Amino acid sequence: MLLRNSTLFQIKLTRFINLKKNYKSSMEGKQPFDFILVLDFEATCEKNIKLQPQEIIEFPILKINTKNFAIDDVFHQYVQPTTNKQLSKFCTELTGITQDMINGKPNITECLNVVDEWIKSKNDLKLDAENNPINFIFLTCGDWDLKTMLPSQCKYFNINYSNYFKNWINIKKSFAQMTGHFPKGMPDMLKMLNLTLDGRHHSGIDDCKNIAKIAREMASRGFIFEKT
Repeated sequence: MLLRNSTLFQIKLTRFINLKKNYKSSMEGKQPFDFILVLDFEATCEKNIKLQPQEIIEFPILKINTKNFAIDDVFHQYVQPTTNKQLSKFCTELTGITQDMINGKPNITECLNVVDEWIKSKNDLKLDAENNPINFIFLTCGDWDLKTMLPSQCKYFNINYSNYFKNWINIKKSFAQMTGHFPKGMPDMLKMLNLTLDGRHHSGIDDCKNIAKIAREMASRGFIFEKT
């Protein structure tokens, strides 16, 4: 079974490498969104224990211009949890986020207000009257960030959050559409694309940069990103 799985993976990898030969040259495909906002939360955690509630402690966003997949702008905010205020040793070792980095920082309600101000300060990010995005969409590595983490925390604290967080691209699903291989995570995609993992894995801002690099490489091979 192990040999069979390895052979199937090699077939998928060879097929994927050959995709580059068949696609148009860099960035020629017209993307349906003018901008992609890459997001990757880090949250409170403990080894072998499910925290209730789990709370966002790092809130990074990269604004990507889909004309060239360059980073246009960056939002980055550490967030102070309100229930489990003391970070566990496990959480700090995993994320690199220390207690000093979150002490005195905005709570999640304040952070969401700052994010909203940041998005609305960008004249090229268009919203309709109900805060639905017109020409941009969020992109995450998995569905956890916007399907689970943000909604569950906002429900627990009775916080309303904007409609622009309610649609997104899961790049893992996009990657599977392109290659026929559903990746285990970001490092898996980087490896298949022959890209390096820069910075620290599970640092939200570094993960965003690596995810953006994956998206750029996929776009350079002709992939068109759609809502997943």
